[in-house]
Amino acid sequence: MNTSQTVQQLQPEWINSENFRRYGQVIFPSPDGKNFGVEDAQLNLNNGTPRFYIMRLEKRGRKFHKITRHLQCTQCLGSLEGKDWLIAVCPPHNDLQEPVLAEIAAFRIPGNCFIKLHEGTWHAGPYFEHEVVDFYNLELADTNVVDHFTHDFLQSRQVAFEMV
Repeated sequence: MNTSQTVQQLQPEWINSENFRRYGQVIFPSPDGKNFGVEDAQLNLNNGTPRFYIMRLEKRGRKFHKITRHLQCTQCLGSLEGKDWLIAVCPPHNDLQEPVLAEIAAFRIPGNCFIKLHEGTWHAGPYFEHEVVDFYNLELADTNVVDHFTHDFLQSRQVAFEMV
């Protein structure tokens, strides 16, 4: 049995509405009083009690081997204090039990926007080089208990990832 590990490098691209469309939405600032429209976060929080909180993450680096998805709700993430960050994603093929390795992409998110992940979008992150970053997170109150599916690429394919 071969137990050697491969590290696959991912080149993050700057996020925009077009290149992130398969995975979710990018929400940029809009003028106060603007009516709701397609550029606003299209949320699904119908399957439980919404939870909006600030999570503090300490230096995360750029390497990962696990990726997670939530099937019952959308999730929104954004950094506070204008700090850039990274995320790896894979499209939500909800009929598949694991992410499609060839479809994993990485994005750099500036600190002046947030992302909304579609239901079922696989995601690894947030990652960053800062010592500490606070993120706001909108999901369901029990997302991490009843709707948290993780795939470990080290176990399944002896692969880890690094965003370079």
